[in-house]
Amino acid sequence: MRAVSFEQGGGAEVLRSAAMPAPELTRDDQVLVTLKAAGINPVDVKIRSAPERFPVTLPAIPGCDGAGVVSAVGDAVTAFAPGDEVYFSQPGFLGRQGTYAERVAVDAALLAHKPARLSFAEAAAAPLVLITAWEALHDRARLEAGQRVLIHAGAGGVGHVAIQLARLAGASVATTVSNKAKADFVKRLGADCVIDYRRDDVTAAVMDWSGGQGVDIAFDTVGGAVLDSCFGCVKPYGDVVTILQPGADTPWQEARLRNLRFSLELMLSPVILGLEDAKRHQGEILRRCAGLFDQGSLKVTVATQYPLEQAAEAHTRLEQAHPVGKLILTLD
Repeated sequence: MRAVSFEQGGGAEVLRSAAMPAPELTRDDQVLVTLKAAGINPVDVKIRSAPERFPVTLPAIPGCDGAGVVSAVGDAVTAFAPGDEVYFSQPGFLGRQGTYAERVAVDAALLAHKPARLSFAEAAAAPLVLITAWEALHDRARLEAGQRVLIHAGAGGVGHVAIQLARLAGASVATTVSNKAKADFVKRLGADCVIDYRRDDVTAAVMDWSGGQGVDIAFDTVGGAVLDSCFGCVKPYGDVVTILQPGADTPWQEARLRNLRFSLELMLSPVILGLEDAKRHQGEILRRCAGLFDQGSLKVTVATQYPLEQAAEAHTRLEQAHPVGKLILTLD
């Protein structure tokens, strides 16, 4: 089969397009999917750059997100059948391979039927960012209607779906962006307060928007100084959630003073740790979001589509720019 892989860590140039053995079903709870599109995420770049930090087998096929058609199912699989259109997020860890390929074997628990309203490219853009945003807001921060939420990098992959999920839950949303085009984009998604972090003092803008009280939840998708600034933006007894590893110099004093609840979000954990209930939960998130897509209540934005063979070019674009929405590899 056609696939993109790498044999050692490094820059985008280590990605190679070549023929590789097609996967087979090795467990009765797996599904074989013929892929039509694969999503590109920052974690793909991290795995390619430093594979020693992840449980991958070299040569490794990167990619977590995929959308395609079921071609075979294991004996224990009853929810899917050959011909079904599906979408999913599964990292290529612990004997699995990723989605930059024509076919992939997927744990059935992680699968959901593709939203009918979405193209394969749109569906492949959605799973990782949907699961990350849903778990961060609903599972970690326990989002409720009427709350105020700060979402950093609102025009990015995770940010742009997090804005929509927060609004659908009845929350008000402030978000940060870097230019007018991104400001216009997040306003169309329903953001109530848009802050240009290159021009404005984010903490001051958040406090002004919240009447001096601070937000109930701050969702950090950037890390570093952005995470540090969240502590001064959240009201006492509020929540901060980050998808990045906090640094050793993170200033916890403000968080401690405000009695903030701090949470980490890593949607890769169910596969890495073999957590079957958590895998089923992620599949259920995708099923619930499929209904929102088909109702027209939720949208995912594709920035650019690349053919599979141009995966290195797509990685370079992701590293050098911050596109509005997601980058996609197509396999048709």
